[in-house]
Amino acid sequence: MKIHEYQAKKLFASFGIPVPRGVAIVEGMSVAEQLEGLTDGVLAVKAQIHAGGRGKGTLTRDGKDVGRGVVLVNGLAEARHAAENMLGATLTTIQTGPGGKRVGKVLVEEGADIAHEYYLGMVVDRERERVAIMVSTEGGTAIEEVAAETPEKIHTEFVDPGVGLMPYQGRKLGFALGLTAAEVKSFVPFVQGLYRAFVEKDASLAEINPLIKTGDGTFMALDGKLNFDDNALFRHPEIRALRDLGEEEPSETKAADTNLSYIKLDGNIG
Repeated sequence: MKIHEYQAKKLFASFGIPVPRGVAIVEGMSVAEQLEGLTDGVLAVKAQIHAGGRGKGTLTRDGKDVGRGVVLVNGLAEARHAAENMLGATLTTIQTGPGGKRVGKVLVEEGADIAHEYYLGMVVDRERERVAIMVSTEGGTAIEEVAAETPEKIHTEFVDPGVGLMPYQGRKLGFALGLTAAEVKSFVPFVQGLYRAFVEKDASLAEINPLIKTGDGTFMALDGKLNFDDNALFRHPEIRALRDLGEEEPSETKAADTNLSYIKLDGNIG
């Protein structure tokens, strides 16, 4: 099961992981009212769909190109215009297919002081029966591209679930990113918080891309992605409640509701 970025960030924050201050706006809400309280400065407006590549995706309305799925704006007035422009439009990315997805939610966040961007991700390595934690200095780039073009820039630690993530492993990952000793001291609790969220919520994937280092040397999740093990959702009604049926393939949703495993493939029966 997948959730939206704004939902992942709310969960991150509950585990002590710093995230930008922002607000999620659902189609039908008053955008102006929801923006009240945010700083009238640089803001990021992000379409919330279950697909990557939003920043490079094409936003269309009535067949006309009206922008991208992630934009930076100056001030609340521009943020309101950008959010209203996204809501109800169709966003097409490399992961949505040619039909794209309708944007029913947007996230508006305050800008951050970005000194450097990194990649941080966690997945279950079923062959090793470990959680694989991956970091890279190539933040903001799809990890698949990094793996294909510069695999030496990906550093991995495998965590024994019997003992959990050890501090020395967090330090190894931090130093692999070229962080100073002081920055590593700040990085270790950050990665430990993400590991706790991953394990306690039965996640199958956690990704922060980019993970940013701010001007004062602290770390923040500028983006966030969380997928969960469907077989463990019975333990987490609070996660199941975050499910957005509008983002799922109807046939797969119907199959899941009847406890069937179903994956739609391309092709025809002819």
